[in-house]
This record gives sequence, C-alpha cells and structure tokens, in this order.
Amino acid sequence: MKAIMVMFDSLNRDMLSSYGCDWTITPNFKRLSEKSVTFTNSFAGSLPCMPARRELHTGRYNFLHRCWGPIEPFDDSMPAQLSEQGIYTHLISDHAHYWEDGGATYHNRYNTWEAFRGQEGDSWKGEVADPDIPGNAVGRMKHSWRQDWVNRAYMTADEDMPMCQSFTAGLQFIEKNKDADNWFLQLETFDPHEPFYVPDTYFDLYEDMYAGPHFDWPAYQKSENYTDEQIMHVRKKYAALLTMCDAYLGKVLDAMDEHAMWDDTMLIVNTDHGFLLGEHGWFGKNRMPTYTEIARTPFFVWDPRTGVKNTENEELVQTIDVAPTLLDFFGLDIPAAMTGHSLQKTIEKRTPVRDGALFGLHGGHINYTDGRYLYMRAPVNPDDKNLFNYTLLPTHIYSLFSPAELSDMTLEPPLPFTKNCQVLKIRALQPAHNTYQHTLGDYVFDLESDPEQDNPLDDQELAEKLRREMTALMMLSDAPEESYVRYGLMNRN
Repeated sequence: MKAIMVMFDSLNRDMLSSYGCDWTITPNFKRLSEKSVTFTNSFAGSLPCMPARRELHTGRYNFLHRCWGPIEPFDDSMPAQLSEQGIYTHLISDHAHYWEDGGATYHNRYNTWEAFRGQEGDSWKGEVADPDIPGNAVGRMKHSWRQDWVNRAYMTADEDMPMCQSFTAGLQFIEKNKDADNWFLQLETFDPHEPFYVPDTYFDLYEDMYAGPHFDWPAYQKSENYTDEQIMHVRKKYAALLTMCDAYLGKVLDAMDEHAMWDDTMLIVNTDHGFLLGEHGWFGKNRMPTYTEIARTPFFVWDPRTGVKNTENEELVQTIDVAPTLLDFFGLDIPAAMTGHSLQKTIEKRTPVRDGALFGLHGGHINYTDGRYLYMRAPVNPDDKNLFNYTLLPTHIYSLFSPAELSDMTLEPPLPFTKNCQVLKIRALQPAHNTYQHTLGDYVFDLESDPEQDNPLDDQELAEKLRREMTALMMLSDAPEESYVRYGLMNRN
C-alpha cells in the first residue's frame, strides 16, 4: 500500500470548479473530484500554517494549548509512527516555515525530506544592495517585503518557481518508487499563498486591464483600503496562481494514471485553510472572524479499499482526521491521544465521525460548528492576561520566546496527552495573529439559509445550545481550565 498527500496552502475552496466556481481555470481539480470523494463539510482546526501542520501530525487540536510552534517531545507524529513501523516517509516542500524557529521539528519526523527555497520572503538569497521595488506598490510591506523582491530576481521562469521544483521532485519520487510498497509521500507547496507572484503564462489566461500600482500581496486588513479595480486585479492574480497549482496537480494525476496507482495508492489533496479575497470586506486571515472562506476547506480523498469516487460527502470532517486516516490505511493502531478519526467508514458508508467541530487561533475566537450552524465566541475580557502556552519547546514563528515571556513561567503537572511529561505554562503576553479578533464580539450564523454569512442570528436560545455543545467539546479536547474563564464559559454543565 502507498499513500500520497498533495497539500496546498491558503486554498480557497470557493474558487475551485470542484466546489462550483465558474470563472477560475481549474480543470484538474474537477478531474480530481471525479476520481475521489469530495468533502463538502470539511473544516480546519487550528490556524494558521504550522498549527495546522501540528494537527496533521498529531490528530488533535493545537490552538487550545499553544500558539504557532513545533512538534513537541510528547506528540504522536503520524509520519514518525509510520516510519517506526517500516512505512517509508518522504516530505517535499517549499513551505519556508518548516525551516524557521517555530517549525523546525517537523521535517526530521520523516525518513527523508527535500526543501525548495524562495517563497514569501524566505531568508534565501543574500544581497546587501536594495532590490528594485516598484515605487508605487501597494499591499503588504513588512519584514518579508524586501527579501521577497530579492528572491524574485532568481525566479523569472516557470522552472525556477518553488512550486515547479517541488512537484518535479515529487514526480521523480513517484517514478523512482512506483513499484515499491509501503511508502507515504507528502508533497506540498506554499502556493497559492500570497504573494500571488505567478508567471505570465498563467496570468495571461485571465483578461486584466488593470493599470494601477503594483499589487500582488494584500495586507491582512479591511478591503475598503483598496479600490474595486485593485480588488478584482488581485483576485485574478490569485486565480492565476490557482491555475498554476491546478496544472501541477494534473501531473500527479497523470502519473497515477500512467502507472495504474489507483489500485493500491491512497490520494489525499488538502489545505491548511482558505483565504479572504474581499469577502466580508476583508483580505487575508487571522485578524477577522474566521469565516467559512477561511475555515471550510477543500478536501479530497481517494481510498482504494473502498472504491468510492466521483461523489460528494456531506459528513463533518476536519484536519485532525488526516493522521488517523493514514495510520488506519497502513494497518497501524491509532494512538489514544488522537481525537481525530479514520475516515474509511465515512467514505464507504457515510458514517459520521463527530457531531461538532472546533476551530480557531490561539487566544482569538473559539469557533464551533455542528455542520449547519456556526458559533463564534470571543474572549469576554481579552485584557485579563488569562492566556497561556503549554509547551516544552518555547518558540514563535521567527524567534525564541523572550525572557520577558519566560519570567513567570511555571512547571505544570502533565496534561492528559503529554505522556506523563510536565509542561511549561507560559503567559502569552502578545497573542500571535489574533489580537484584533478580541474586539469583534460573538456571532451565530445559519450556514444553510445564509451560506455567505451576511446575517448574524439574534437567537439567544440557539446561541446557548451551541455554547453548551462547544464547551463539552472543549472538555473532551482537554482545554486548559483558564479557557473557560477567558471565554465566559464558567457553567460547564
């Protein structure tokens, strides 16, 4: 048995033909949906990038206990477990966060790994002189802006792009090992994550008469800061990058066709989260409420044991289900600490695996859905300092925790999932990514009658029901005691 997981970053499902979009050029995603099960009610768990990848490894939520960070010493890592049981694991990625402080423990959980450089201001090429940046450019202009423009000078052709290099390496791995047994390939690209830097061969597919300032990297802010022309231009930039993703996905499907791999090879195509491109008046993720354009993810699975394909599945599934699904596929036991579920029976018989799902960012809204209703719960007092990281590896995205953060840390008794390891409890002085969310209040949406989430419900009885269900799931997920105070959930019955 073999398994391939093709993972994209910031893949907005509403922009895919598989999910009904009629203007983007994504024929291979449509082709994929004909060869697999398309899940229509798949949700992220922990956001953004590395919290989602910790869930891919561990099969349990990350955001309740810590911010962005590494695989912990006590974590059950799915690829490591496969390797330990004789299943060869290989990671190919151009996702630069794997090689930074907050992600540096992931790649060595695989037997082997390959990395490609240059995405999103990756600290790659060294040039002392400032690069040539368009003087009227708009959008994101933070720490990675300068470096990204340095890197772009080395990525002028399709074959220079990190996505191309990653998929080329993935196809080489498949070709080399197609006749071998018992392996797992994780092939992922940072695209279509911003900046939407894409070869003209793809952008030319979309008619664009825009003549304004250079704009391919929207800041995470309200879209009112941009003109209608800029919004449409950057949506087309995203669409062009999406079409490039589609083209390389097609090469993987071609390889599976050519080598008759559908008989014994599981294929998972997924993402960590979506991205807002002007919907709800916002660009990006993290700062705004986690609308379904961000949280409800495209998710495709071909399981050769079931033979089920070319069908939509409405069951409620999440990122935390990927690790147990892969372990089960290879006949391995699922660790007790994993709260996700194998999806074999869900695919084969539409057997539900959960009644509700949590998702969010550490310290921001805690979100709950039962598949129809969506409940967003904000902290009742975001300034109460009642937010902590539970960790043995105190790192942020680009840095170690500061001495100020560590000054009053305590060593706490083991948590239910830490394998009898005590853990550091460290006050979150500056919650990552989500500070703006704290002031945005609570929301309830009916995703059936209001799929665009334009009209929040004022239904206190329904909100209370969802609050109780959310609290119960937090308890099952071992949420820290102070969470219930922070979010006004003192009544836990």
